Amino acid sequence: MNAADLGLPVAVPSTALFTDRYELTMLQAALRAGTADRRSVFEVFTRRLPEGRRYGVLAGVGRVLDAVENFRFDPAVLRFLAEHEIVDEPTLEWLADYRFRGDIWGYPEGEVYFPGSPVMRVEGTFAEAVLLETVILSILNHDSAVAAAASRMAVAAGDRPLIEMGARRTHELGAVAAARAAFVGGFTSTSDLAAGFRYNIPTVGTSAHAFTLLHDSERDAFRAQVDSLGGRTTLLVDTYDVTEAVRLAVEVAGKELSAVRIDSGDLLLLAHRVRRQLDELGATGTGIVVTSDLDEYAIASLAAAPVDAYGVGTQLVTGSGHPTCSMVYKLVARADGPGADAPLRPVAKKSMGGKMSLGGRKWAARRLDEHGVAEAEVVGTGEVPAELADRQLLVELVRAGKAVGREPLETARARHAAAREGLPMSATQLSRGEPVLPTEYVHGAA
Repeated sequence: MNAADLGLPVAVPSTALFTDRYELTMLQAALRAGTADRRSVFEVFTRRLPEGRRYGVLAGVGRVLDAVENFRFDPAVLRFLAEHEIVDEPTLEWLADYRFRGDIWGYPEGEVYFPGSPVMRVEGTFAEAVLLETVILSILNHDSAVAAAASRMAVAAGDRPLIEMGARRTHELGAVAAARAAFVGGFTSTSDLAAGFRYNIPTVGTSAHAFTLLHDSERDAFRAQVDSLGGRTTLLVDTYDVTEAVRLAVEVAGKELSAVRIDSGDLLLLAHRVRRQLDELGATGTGIVVTSDLDEYAIASLAAAPVDAYGVGTQLVTGSGHPTCSMVYKLVARADGPGADAPLRPVAKKSMGGKMSLGGRKWAARRLDEHGVAEAEVVGTGEVPAELADRQLLVELVRAGKAVGREPLETARARHAAAREGLPMSATQLSRGEPVLPTEYVHGAA
């Protein structure tokens, strides 16, 4: 349940200024030139995956739908643009009535992608579509980077739950988006209450070292927590001496203590020692939660340890070394004149240096081998080959300006798990490698 469910007012700020100035200066020039109304097709894709990554994870689609819906130039925004002389008066008048009235197609949230995958396609007039470039890229680049890291960590964790704990390691709004993306990628809960409130993600958390240090003794701290939260809580046991803390934890909370948390030291060694001690004390059902700057490699190194859950912060919200996916938003087709019926023609950037793009409105499909395992990402223009017709990846997200692709976050989470399962087994290897699927291009009429 969130604020809207409770009937409480929910502030919906404009997203119109989450953009770069040149989007508006391009708009002004196109309005003057008479080209602003030309029907245009923009596509979002990445030319390469982060070094060593074998697949990408698309996250943030639901947030894109929210951003497009709230992309409005209200009086305060228009006043800012006028006072700073960012655009001229005719452009301000055009912006005052701005609503995206075009169509958006894309990979559904949670789907995996590869170099060249057209993960989102925005169609409308040049004027209305170009304004969305920055906000769409901002959302998809951030959220997809976090989701990819989360997916790798989920693979490393196996069936053990993962807790997102990165709020204090990133921007406060970025933390909410990161918790959402992590949930899509396979995490089970978050410490961030704003994420729980906004997206209905389960929240967890008990106490920090400060709570133990506040009290005259560790026993007093444990007693205060258990008196408040009950025995089914998690006690932090590495403020002083771990062995003594575990003994006190079981003594105070009893054998029904839910879990103990270890936040420092040699986690592999300590997990084994604590497990043995808990069992000797009869707390065989008490779990062990480990935190402390974990990433997918550290999690994998603990696979044989008696650990029951992992809490991950810094490495998750920073994409585990890759905080962006380098997605771009490129014009790939446009009409030669105004009007919805004007035919489209492909356009493409031809500059050198690895920044070329392919023209034409594209479709994408995933070809499977005889065992039902994905073997190639096929991207093309024109007609979709009959054998790939039921394997198309793009779905309708926005129709004539109205969002039609909203879905529960749990659906995106389940989709990712299924998509990852359908990849070759080498996709889940943490060692560096090339994309697990090749991207094949099929050229046809635009």
